[in-house]
Amino acid sequence: MSDTTFSWNGDAVPFRPGETLAAALLRANHGLPRYFCGIGACQSCVVRCDGRLVEACITLARAGARVVDADE
Repeated sequence: MSDTTFSWNGDAVPFRPGETLAAALLRANHGLPRYFCGIGACQSCVVRCDGRLVEACITLARAGARVVDADE
């Protein structure tokens, strides 16, 4: 994994500086399993990032992060 990727369910996802997890996933055509509002209000984009539940639409992507579906 490079210094500009994080892991989504085992796949490397590239991201740009300042990009959220959700934006990077959508740009990489990985999408999210559910609809999301984009501002953290609905919590439909909750994922598990390095073991913590976070809203993907307001959480900045971080190199080396391990992100999985919230249900896993």
